[in-house]
Amino acid sequence: MAGPQQAPHLHLAELTASQFLDVWRHFDADGNGYIEGKELENFFQELESARKGAGVPDSKNDDLGDKMKEFMHKYDKNADGKIEMAELAQILPTEENFLLCFRQHVGSSSEFMEAWRRYDTDRSGYIEANELKGFLSDLLKKANRPYDEPKLQEYTQTILRMFDMNGDGKLGLSEMSR
Repeated sequence: MAGPQQAPHLHLAELTASQFLDVWRHFDADGNGYIEGKELENFFQELESARKGAGVPDSKNDDLGDKMKEFMHKYDKNADGKIEMAELAQILPTEENFLLCFRQHVGSSSEFMEAWRRYDTDRSGYIEANELKGFLSDLLKKANRPYDEPKLQEYTQTILRMFDMNGDGKLGLSEMSR
């Protein structure tokens, strides 16, 4: 068995989509889709350490618990006491907030099913990588976000890494509905 996983370094430069996913997976250790409890404490401690390392001035408040409360008040948009992926995307600067675009584009179940039918072009019941790439390309154009072919490929692979739970290289309806 391998030793403890090394934490991705939280710095204040922009993260790529792939790096963002690595950070997410590191902190959402139980894979339940939230950073909560001990995961949240670990996240906050590493974030504070990274901020100090980057020379960000410390706030007047020295109590870690109080700092955490302030942080959660600012970033926990739905006030559920945990950080969701969309909330983390607002905290960490990403070169492209394509994850937020993706989530916003398929926000409701009816929009989700409409997008599913539109991009499952071969009607296989799966969104294969080429279909996902078309979806992301359209999404980025709609959001007025510049991209090139390598970046589009990275985004496609990142979405597959996030949602392809059985590793078959395509997204089933149950995987996408997560």
